[in-house]
Amino acid sequence: MSGSRIFGVTGWKNAGKTTLVERLVAEFVRRGWRVNTIKHGHHDLDIDQPGRDSYRHRAAGAAEVAVVGGRRYAIMREQAEAPLAEVLFRLAPADLVLIEGFKREPHRKIEVRAGTGEPMAAGDPNIVAIAADEQPAERHLPWFRRDDIAAIADFIALLAVKPGYRLPEKMP
Repeated sequence: MSGSRIFGVTGWKNAGKTTLVERLVAEFVRRGWRVNTIKHGHHDLDIDQPGRDSYRHRAAGAAEVAVVGGRRYAIMREQAEAPLAEVLFRLAPADLVLIEGFKREPHRKIEVRAGTGEPMAAGDPNIVAIAADEQPAERHLPWFRRDDIAAIADFIALLAVKPGYRLPEKMP
């Protein structure tokens, strides 16, 4: 997957990050792109439920459990929080990987604002644009209305063909 481009969506809680990622995925898929996403959560993640066979496997001590069925599968691994580079390396090839969260990682990102919270752009040189309902004070960065999905997608697509942060060639 070393040729894939990545782009992030960052912002404070309830700014509209997930909605923007969801709408961008749909737009890029409509354009014929293959898109992967990564979502960072701040709490322990458990997609498994007590009583399920896979949960029982993990509870018994399995380091990794794969659940396979129908048209999808999931792999759950017991370890400290994985670095973004490791997760990126494990994804299947795609034209674009959209990353929600991972504020401190050094990839290009758009900051989503909903009128609350301290702006992040001044403290993060990797923020290359802002999505907000009103024009922000940072006039040096491109600004998009949060619902202007086509324009944001065009901007990301333009950056995706320029040199930038790419996936590692080998597992970190």
